[in-house]
Amino acid sequence: MPGEPLILVVEDEAAQREVLAYNLRAEGYEVATADAGDIALDLVRETPPDLIVLDWMLPHVSGLEICRQLKTGKDTRAIPVIMLSARSEEVDKVRGLETGADDYMIKPYSVAELLARIRTQLRRTRPAAVGEVLSYGDIAMDMTEHRVSRNGREVSLGPTEYRLLAVFLERPGRVWSRDQLLDRVWGRDVYVDTRTVDVHIGRLRKALGAAGGEDPIRTVRGAGYALG
Repeated sequence: MPGEPLILVVEDEAAQREVLAYNLRAEGYEVATADAGDIALDLVRETPPDLIVLDWMLPHVSGLEICRQLKTGKDTRAIPVIMLSARSEEVDKVRGLETGADDYMIKPYSVAELLARIRTQLRRTRPAAVGEVLSYGDIAMDMTEHRVSRNGREVSLGPTEYRLLAVFLERPGRVWSRDQLLDRVWGRDVYVDTRTVDVHIGRLRKALGAAGGEDPIRTVRGAGYALG
């Protein structure tokens, strides 16, 4: 389904990579995989994932160095990184976390626990993906019941407008380009003209306006759209 979180699995052991990818897809996530750090960095630049599961022991460039590069990059530092390692010493865990990893799991690990930790990270960065209630000002979206209200009045939205609003509510104030909205709302493998974004933004504005209040969506000339 378009809009599901994209998780990048960076693991050089094929069997572990396939098991992880299988379990993540079974949970409904989009999955990309890489067996080396340089490939992972290329994938991140091409299509930034919502979260990275990163093995420490990689050929050529270590996961620790990949994590350092990601966390010092302006466009990648906010991507959560869960590091996997056979290194169980506390000093190694500290090194991993100090390099910027958001979480650290020691091999062998429980896939169920890893999935739980992934949900925890996504709850922080993409709350709409894990069924939270999102709100901004007088607008509220209950992801579990699939309901939107404004000033206490129910707002009727089509599925595309609903996903657009969820993206805005996850990051109020952030300016989203049309291409970024296409990726997040329509999906990365779907070709849709960028003008389609403008049409659905118009429909979302109309639906929110019907419940009263000022237009909460801001047009940023030459850049895109933002909530608030």
